[in-house]
Amino acid sequence: MAGADIAVGADLCVCPELPEPAEHTETAEPEGRHAGLPLQQIIQWFKTMTTNEYIKMVKQNILPPFDKRIWQRNYHEHIIRNEDEYYRIAEYIQNNPTLWENDRYNRG
Repeated sequence: MAGADIAVGADLCVCPELPEPAEHTETAEPEGRHAGLPLQQIIQWFKTMTTNEYIKMVKQNILPPFDKRIWQRNYHEHIIRNEDEYYRIAEYIQNNPTLWENDRYNRG
Protein backbone atom coordinates (compact mmCIF):
# COMPACT_ATOMS: atom_id res chain seq x y z
CA MET A 1 0.00 0.00 0.00
CA ALA A 2 3.00 2.29 -0.30
CA GLY A 3 2.07 5.69 -1.65
CA ALA A 4 -1.68 5.12 -1.32
CA ASP A 5 -3.73 7.77 0.43
CA ILE A 6 -6.46 6.20 2.52
CA ALA A 7 -8.85 8.34 4.51
CA VAL A 8 -9.31 6.84 7.96
CA GLY A 9 -11.87 8.23 10.33
CA ALA A 10 -15.50 8.81 11.02
CA ASP A 11 -17.80 10.46 8.55
CA LEU A 12 -18.07 14.14 9.46
CA CYS A 13 -21.86 13.79 9.36
CA VAL A 14 -21.73 11.42 12.32
CA CYS A 15 -21.19 13.31 15.54
CA PRO A 16 -22.27 13.22 19.16
CA GLU A 17 -25.59 14.86 19.80
CA LEU A 18 -24.89 18.40 20.87
CA PRO A 19 -27.31 20.04 23.27
CA GLU A 20 -29.61 22.67 21.83
CA PRO A 21 -28.38 26.22 22.49
CA ALA A 22 -29.83 27.46 25.74
CA GLU A 23 -32.20 30.36 25.56
CA HIS A 24 -31.60 33.30 27.86
CA THR A 25 -33.45 31.88 30.85
CA GLU A 26 -32.59 31.05 34.42
CA THR A 27 -31.51 27.55 33.28
CA ALA A 28 -28.98 28.86 30.73
CA GLU A 29 -25.28 28.71 31.55
CA PRO A 30 -23.91 32.00 32.92
CA GLU A 31 -21.87 34.01 30.42
CA GLY A 32 -18.32 32.72 30.14
CA ARG A 33 -19.19 29.16 31.22
CA HIS A 34 -18.65 26.15 28.97
CA ALA A 35 -21.67 25.04 26.96
CA GLY A 36 -21.82 21.79 25.03
CA LEU A 37 -19.75 18.65 25.31
CA PRO A 38 -16.47 18.77 27.24
CA LEU A 39 -13.37 18.35 25.06
CA GLN A 40 -12.58 15.03 26.76
CA GLN A 41 -15.87 13.52 25.53
CA ILE A 42 -15.32 14.80 22.00
CA ILE A 43 -11.80 13.33 21.88
CA GLN A 44 -13.04 10.01 23.31
CA TRP A 45 -15.82 9.88 20.70
CA PHE A 46 -13.40 10.71 17.86
CA LYS A 47 -10.91 8.04 18.94
CA THR A 48 -13.71 5.44 19.22
CA MET A 49 -15.17 6.23 15.80
CA THR A 50 -11.83 6.30 13.99
CA THR A 51 -10.66 3.09 15.70
CA ASN A 52 -13.88 1.33 14.67
CA GLU A 53 -13.42 2.54 11.09
CA TYR A 54 -9.80 1.35 11.07
CA ILE A 55 -10.86 -2.09 12.37
CA LYS A 56 -13.40 -2.37 9.54
CA MET A 57 -10.66 -1.60 7.02
CA VAL A 58 -8.31 -4.17 8.63
CA LYS A 59 -11.05 -6.80 8.26
CA GLN A 60 -11.37 -5.86 4.58
CA ASN A 61 -7.56 -6.23 4.17
CA ILE A 62 -7.25 -2.54 3.24
CA LEU A 63 -5.07 -1.54 6.21
CA PRO A 64 -2.54 -3.54 8.24
CA PRO A 65 -3.49 -4.78 11.72
CA PHE A 66 -2.32 -2.66 14.64
CA ASP A 67 -0.56 -3.75 17.82
CA LYS A 68 -2.71 -3.18 20.94
CA ARG A 69 -4.00 0.33 20.20
CA ILE A 70 -4.03 3.00 17.53
CA TRP A 71 -4.25 6.07 19.75
CA GLN A 72 -2.01 7.09 22.61
CA ARG A 73 -3.74 6.69 25.95
CA ASN A 74 -3.86 10.31 27.02
CA TYR A 75 -3.76 13.62 25.25
CA HIS A 76 -2.71 17.10 26.20
CA GLU A 77 -5.13 19.93 25.65
CA HIS A 78 -3.97 23.50 25.42
CA ILE A 79 -5.84 26.69 24.65
CA ILE A 80 -3.94 28.75 22.08
CA ARG A 81 -4.07 32.27 23.44
CA ASN A 82 -2.15 34.33 20.89
CA GLU A 83 -0.56 34.26 17.45
CA ASP A 84 2.95 33.51 18.76
CA GLU A 85 1.66 30.40 20.55
CA TYR A 86 -0.21 29.35 17.43
CA TYR A 87 2.93 29.50 15.28
CA ARG A 88 5.06 27.75 17.92
CA ILE A 89 2.55 24.89 18.20
CA ALA A 90 2.06 24.69 14.42
CA GLU A 91 5.84 24.37 13.99
CA TYR A 92 5.94 21.61 16.63
CA ILE A 93 3.15 19.70 14.86
CA GLN A 94 4.87 20.07 11.51
CA ASN A 95 8.36 19.10 12.70
CA ASN A 96 7.58 16.49 15.37
CA PRO A 97 7.11 13.53 12.97
CA THR A 98 10.74 13.94 11.84
CA LEU A 99 11.81 13.07 15.40
CA TRP A 100 9.94 9.72 15.39
CA GLU A 101 12.90 7.82 13.91
CA ASN A 102 14.91 8.43 17.11
CA ASP A 103 12.00 8.23 19.58
CA ARG A 104 12.40 5.71 22.41
CA TYR A 105 8.87 4.37 21.72
CA ASN A 106 9.61 3.68 18.04
CA ARG A 107 9.95 -0.06 17.59
CA GLY A 108 10.54 0.25 13.84
